[in-house]
Amino acid sequence: MSKIEPIQSLRGMRNILPPESSKLFILKQIIAETLQQFGYQPWEIPVLEKTALFKRSIGEETDVVSKEMYTFNDRNDESITLRPEATAGVVRTMIEEGLLQQPQRLYVEGPMFRYERPQKGRYRQFTQISVEAFGFDDPALDAELIFIGAKLFERLGFLDQVQLEYNTIGTLEERREYQKALVIYLRQHIESLDEDSVRRLETNPLRILDSKNPQVQKVLDDAPVLDDFLGEASQEHFSRVCALLDELGIAYQRNKRLVRGLDYYNHSVFEWTTDALGAQGTICAGGRYDALVEQLGGKPTPAAGFAFGIDRILLLAEQQGQIKPESVLAYGIALGVEQQAPMMDLCARLRQQLNMKVVFHPQNQSMKAQMKKADQSGAIFAMIMGDGERAEGVVTLKNLRTGEQTQHSEAGLVEVLQGVEND
Repeated sequence: MSKIEPIQSLRGMRNILPPESSKLFILKQIIAETLQQFGYQPWEIPVLEKTALFKRSIGEETDVVSKEMYTFNDRNDESITLRPEATAGVVRTMIEEGLLQQPQRLYVEGPMFRYERPQKGRYRQFTQISVEAFGFDDPALDAELIFIGAKLFERLGFLDQVQLEYNTIGTLEERREYQKALVIYLRQHIESLDEDSVRRLETNPLRILDSKNPQVQKVLDDAPVLDDFLGEASQEHFSRVCALLDELGIAYQRNKRLVRGLDYYNHSVFEWTTDALGAQGTICAGGRYDALVEQLGGKPTPAAGFAFGIDRILLLAEQQGQIKPESVLAYGIALGVEQQAPMMDLCARLRQQLNMKVVFHPQNQSMKAQMKKADQSGAIFAMIMGDGERAEGVVTLKNLRTGEQTQHSEAGLVEVLQGVEND
């Protein structure tokens, strides 16, 4: 019979196994707790959406839509897409469910999909958390979103490893006037632009400001600046956010070339960046997008938010030693089938009383084999129950780190384990 070849995972997709999966679970708990303390509630939205949703919201000329989306036709020959981001789906949900009558604070956590070159901290399927607020047009919301990021990064121990870049991009009308001037200037220097910039000159000129090409950046040194095209209201919005950040003690750097290449963005845009992950750069990005709800068919609604990929956040948190999976406290060993049910029951009571990891060995094996499994589990103690222990109403407790062995009633066992928990 021919050998059956195993099937490998797709490139850019990955299996997340212990201990990393345990660390991710802890990190998600910390993030969820922080966001909910600020009044943001969890939402669940579909992973699959109609392709038209992203074409209309993100734009057909963007790299995300034209190059990176996983798009295919379903059995009804309708074009559907694995979501590359969550904001469009959130807005679609708000319109569909009639939730625009009152302000909303929410976050979405889950898998997103983009077809791009895989690298450390960036995969084709990745977990992203998107934080959104609707119905607030005051600059204080922009500042609050930045404040949330600062507090989260502080709690995770790496606030000093990241930098906040902040900018204003004004209104759509102001950007259109600026874009005309920018295009006229860049056409005069087209021979110095790289291929991507020449293409964006026709499709999305503002994205040229984000170019990492040093030669292009040199050309931009003398280009028109958006600040010269901002009206009084945009300048006031920007000044107020800056003042709030100063009052909150949040350090930031003004980056006049920080933009969003999508028409629905306005006023505030910001990024948290780091050089602690090599070439990873941006770990969190956000801004205000007051035009998006109307663009997707809803009534005009002010909105702002930010998003971050959890993989890069985990890398930074791990560097600071902040994410430590809970270790197994005790490992239950039954020395015969008659002791299995009593040991399972004891383990259940201990979990409830101690709120700690207590593992039962669910296989009738020799004591030597079970002790080996207990060692491999990383447990501090092995709890052993044989015929003698069961008859006397006690459990033999072995400290797997010191070798010390004692016997205890259940009450005494709880007392010993609580002492370890409180050390």
